[in-house]
Amino acid sequence: MGMNAITLEQVNSASPADFASLLDGTYEHSPWIAELAAAQRPFASLAQLKLALVEVVRAAGRDAQLRLIRAHPELAGKAMVTKTLTKESTNEQGKAGLIDCTPAEYAHIQRLNADYHAKFGFPFLLAVRGPRSLGLAKAEIIATFERRLANHPDFELAECLRNIHRIAEIRLNDKFGHEPVLGNAVWDWAEQLAAHSDAGYAERGELTVTYLTDAHRACAQQLASWMRNECGFDDVVIDAVGNVVGTYYSDHHDDPHGHHHGTDAQADGVEKRLLTGSHYDTVRNGGKYDGRLGILVPMVCVRELHRQSRRLPFALEVIGFAEEEGQRYKAAFLGSGALTGHFDPAWLTQQDAAGLTMRDAMLHAGLCPDDIPGLQRDASRYLGFVEVHIEQGPVLNEMNLPLGIVTSINGSVRYVGEIIGMASHAGTTPMDRRRDAATAAAELALYVEKRAGSVTHLVATVGMLEVPSGSINVVPGRCKFSIDVRATTDAVRDACADDIRAELHALCERRGLHFRLEETMRAAAAPSAAAWQRRWERAVSALGLPLHTMPSGAGHDAMKMHEVMPQAMLFMRGLNAGISHNPLEAITNDDTELCVRAFQTLLDQLATEPS
Repeated sequence: MGMNAITLEQVNSASPADFASLLDGTYEHSPWIAELAAAQRPFASLAQLKLALVEVVRAAGRDAQLRLIRAHPELAGKAMVTKTLTKESTNEQGKAGLIDCTPAEYAHIQRLNADYHAKFGFPFLLAVRGPRSLGLAKAEIIATFERRLANHPDFELAECLRNIHRIAEIRLNDKFGHEPVLGNAVWDWAEQLAAHSDAGYAERGELTVTYLTDAHRACAQQLASWMRNECGFDDVVIDAVGNVVGTYYSDHHDDPHGHHHGTDAQADGVEKRLLTGSHYDTVRNGGKYDGRLGILVPMVCVRELHRQSRRLPFALEVIGFAEEEGQRYKAAFLGSGALTGHFDPAWLTQQDAAGLTMRDAMLHAGLCPDDIPGLQRDASRYLGFVEVHIEQGPVLNEMNLPLGIVTSINGSVRYVGEIIGMASHAGTTPMDRRRDAATAAAELALYVEKRAGSVTHLVATVGMLEVPSGSINVVPGRCKFSIDVRATTDAVRDACADDIRAELHALCERRGLHFRLEETMRAAAAPSAAAWQRRWERAVSALGLPLHTMPSGAGHDAMKMHEVMPQAMLFMRGLNAGISHNPLEAITNDDTELCVRAFQTLLDQLATEPS
């Protein structure tokens, strides 16, 4: 904490005028925000104060929001050149290297400023100190500027406000002498892990880590090394399917040779364990945090426990699952599936795009496929499974909330199909005599959109549409398509899927067409175990954050673990509208700090619960 750092006590006990002056400069030339937030005191945490300021801006309405945006200087604009920026803005633009633009860079930014102002009517705003508060590179600032010029005006207004709140967050951290040390550790590890990428993608600067490639094995070794050397796990192994498994023993596991001296709730002398983790493989050209956040966050928790020489009344088992994304082989959830006893030996004969079988890939990586059945866990030894994950969607980002609690992982079903009509001459076939497979597929796609849109927490997508060997002058005789349906409950999912199949049948009858439809995947919904969801809720409340519960539209390892033990997930917001499976996937060190603290609180609460 700096010499002149302010404290929550000061902020809470100050007069309204002094409160506003303590927060002076947090929001550029806009003291009214602090003045209105004063009534919300006392604040239990810095995070709660930050959110109170965010709420004031949200409630103030569009005109006040536009005034706030226009109170900010242009990026590398006239105020910078004439040295009339506020000291806060000077500090930020300096850290990002904008003070030292070359004439060409400066001219480029001025052009972007002019184009942006012409389109939106307000200045482009970016938290140039970035997600780790160290300052963004000029090239990254310019790329972001160019990308955001294409946004819708309403979205861009909201994006400017989000950046203003991030700027305010960093300024408040400076004022309070607050350094998100735990969040920084996770952020830095994620950067280092992202140095490993598959051949063919690494050269383009893209992150791709698929099952058992060299980059994948390097990630496993890196995680295992951190667990052993930086975090103080007692036992670290890379198992037969490639999972990285770190165990931190409980306070009554005082003999490393496996002689357990259990006392509480373990008459059989076997210590209970909490299982947590996520996957370290990625989609092609993906992001740095999907999956990996859920491994690194509990790793930091163990590092802190180890530094305090502290043990919990239960063991903590942290797993970096080797595979979840289904990118190299058709089978997915290989890592968590091995733990639940659902690894199908027939998968070992599957081939990747190069014709290499999974068995051969495993043998090449030094793994023993014959040992996979032995990885199945005895669920009775586990308290449950928890997973933290980046949201991979826009909800928390739009609500300006760092954390959300997952109520259920959506159940899904997937189909591939084909509509068969009659290919015929586009010039000579009258409109009322056509058997057009593509317009039928289009009609189906619109029905899918409408049917899914009529129910909350239901989504359905036609992701692939193809007219095989189509021609510009031929009525399409065939059209291939895919359907993906997801909902919080299997019943809602199945009702939608039934209606879609009925509609497909009816429209083919009406248009004189045939179809075939094959179900390729079905996964049951995984509602969070109520007791575990409440633990996450208590952990988030303890940070002074509001509770937001939400379903997960994406599948996760927790879905597999749900088949054998209670599970619950915590979501953390992502930047850039929460985009994921995309290189723009990003998180802040401050959100990550809150995520780590929520996990620590969950562990602390679990440690003090009567067994």
